[in-house]
Amino acid sequence: MQTILGSNGTIGTYIAKELPKYTDKVRLVSRNPQKVNADDELVSLDLLEAEKVSQAVKGSEVVYLTVGIVYKLKEWNRQWEIIMRNAIHACKKHDAKLVFFDNVYPYGKVDGWMTEETPINPSSEKGKIRARLDEMLMYDVERGNLQAIIARAADFYGPNTPLSFINMMVIDNYLKGKKAQWMIDENKKHSFTYTPDAAKATALLGNTESAYNQVWHLPIDKNALTGKEFMELAAQIIGVQPKYTVLKKWMIQMAGMFNHNIKESVEMLYQLDSDYLFDSSKFDKAFDFKTTTYKEGIEETVRSYK
Repeated sequence: MQTILGSNGTIGTYIAKELPKYTDKVRLVSRNPQKVNADDELVSLDLLEAEKVSQAVKGSEVVYLTVGIVYKLKEWNRQWEIIMRNAIHACKKHDAKLVFFDNVYPYGKVDGWMTEETPINPSSEKGKIRARLDEMLMYDVERGNLQAIIARAADFYGPNTPLSFINMMVIDNYLKGKKAQWMIDENKKHSFTYTPDAAKATALLGNTESAYNQVWHLPIDKNALTGKEFMELAAQIIGVQPKYTVLKKWMIQMAGMFNHNIKESVEMLYQLDSDYLFDSSKFDKAFDFKTTTYKEGIEETVRSYK
């Protein structure tokens, strides 16, 4: 049995599609779980309730924590540590391994390539929360109480990935005949994780005994593009002129006065005013994995809209 806590999001859904390669029993856990495979077992619960989480984990060999919390600092402060504590406790109680799907927020602003050895130095309040989650997980790993993996991804794009700013601001706009939008500086390089690759690699890590008790960067096209290059490539694939607008920081801050989601994203803008470079060479060396190129990923994302 392999279980996904927070199974309804993009990554949880893609991981569920991968798990039948490794197990004939998949359990999907969320407030309103939906079947991905015909034989999936569904468990409806609130991940803030420790005893229910424990019951949901019972009988599992591997547990994937892929929950997405509403993008509000207040809710992150209220919920994240409780959810992580519940997941850790349940996995320890039932002798299950834990795979935590994480992002790069704990690193903060990085000069050069982000690797698994990059120091934890968050530049944002949300980054501080994610760093505490990693610390909670590794505390038990280092004491031999838990087998776990931290699987990190960069910013997302891909089919059925509605919260990706690439999908929303570039591909959506071009397909609607509008100008693309970029934030802060279109001349900086920015790595992006293709969501189906991230899920496939996470399932692979979860089913590789030697992968445990360490951090892994999920596979990514190492040929990072600038925002301008990404928009030009997307426009070429879609068959439109590569027209775009760059939203400066003051414009985003002003928009945040009227839109809560934009306001919540302002503290993360440091990721866009310099190169954002994500290195997955550790994974590339360890596994025979065909990583999707940006051209292939954009083509498949565009096809998914049609």
